[in-house]
Amino acid sequence: MTRTLPGAEDGRPAQVHLARLTLTNFRNYASLALDLAPGAVVLTGENGAGKTNLLEAVSFLSPGRGLRRATLEEVARIGSGDGFAVHAEVEGPQGTRRIGTGTAGADGGVPVRRVRIDGEPQRSAEVLLDWLRVIWLTPAMDSLFTGPSADRRRFLDRLVLAIDSAHGRRAADYEKAMRSRNRLFADDVRDDAWFDAIETQMAETGVAIAAARAEMLRLLVSMIERLPAEGPFPKALLALEGSVDEAVALRPAVDVEEEFRARLRDERARDRAAGRALEGPHRSELLVRHAPKDMPAESCSTGEQKALLVGLVLAHARLTAELSGMTPVLLLDEISAHFDADRRTALFDILEDLNCQAFMTGTEPTLFSSLDGRAQFLTVSGGTIEPA
Repeated sequence: MTRTLPGAEDGRPAQVHLARLTLTNFRNYASLALDLAPGAVVLTGENGAGKTNLLEAVSFLSPGRGLRRATLEEVARIGSGDGFAVHAEVEGPQGTRRIGTGTAGADGGVPVRRVRIDGEPQRSAEVLLDWLRVIWLTPAMDSLFTGPSADRRRFLDRLVLAIDSAHGRRAADYEKAMRSRNRLFADDVRDDAWFDAIETQMAETGVAIAAARAEMLRLLVSMIERLPAEGPFPKALLALEGSVDEAVALRPAVDVEEEFRARLRDERARDRAAGRALEGPHRSELLVRHAPKDMPAESCSTGEQKALLVGLVLAHARLTAELSGMTPVLLLDEISAHFDADRRTALFDILEDLNCQAFMTGTEPTLFSSLDGRAQFLTVSGGTIEPA
């Protein structure tokens, strides 16, 4: 099945959206089949009704652990006993594709994530990015600028993964090598050959991670610079701080790899005492400043931080659409809570201009009143969803 989607004829990225979503034993949804419209999808209901659970299910249609970073056991409905499943019909530039993931039917009682495209099993979840890009913003991210640096690295890596499907594998390989090196320290192993092999892998994957992050920041900064000077969401100034990150910006990657490998070798004694590697991309820091005020993001007010974060996510959505040729699906949980009516209306207008499907949640339908006539409104209650 092939057809022209909105945006494909005028040079804009083609619209990609979920036309149908089916859940089985996911969180509080025993069974759900939901037909969805392109554009804005508004989910309203009381706290605990299952609004965020639905967004989380959609987030599992991308690589990784979803917007809550939950384990496979945690997302399966309590008492289901046979795992969970999330399936969707995706309308995109290449027609309709049926994509799905879950653990239903796992052998031996051990949850193993499986991915299927048009019914065919796939080797990894990375293939999902060929058909769908998912970007999310949740209330847990409101403390992004004031929380630990690991949160900002994870945020940045999600931005990279949306346009570079290999980034998740690089990060996993680096973490695995780093854990192996830490285990050698814990076991008091002194074999230089073992350390040399592991540190070589850490250097190769670590520099690749740093280079991918640097490229993402370069592209994102360029996109932000192209946006209007004045807008409802302030522009951000972005930078990366870290020895490997700074070296990648100045020298060829092959030279940085050798320098990083040599540093790991020379600092084994220090790392052995600490029980972990004290240098590398796992220690990098994403620096964000409020451009109009030229102020560190962590020093801004709560409202300013939220607006800055939304602006970053929207700029990244534009970038993802431009680079991939297809609009991402946005998951915006409790997005209207901190904004006044004017800023909410401005957000909705931007989403419409992006030509993307955007799932938004809230407790009160009145928060989305300016979307009347141009959104699909759904009411969520106790694991069921009905048209509003």
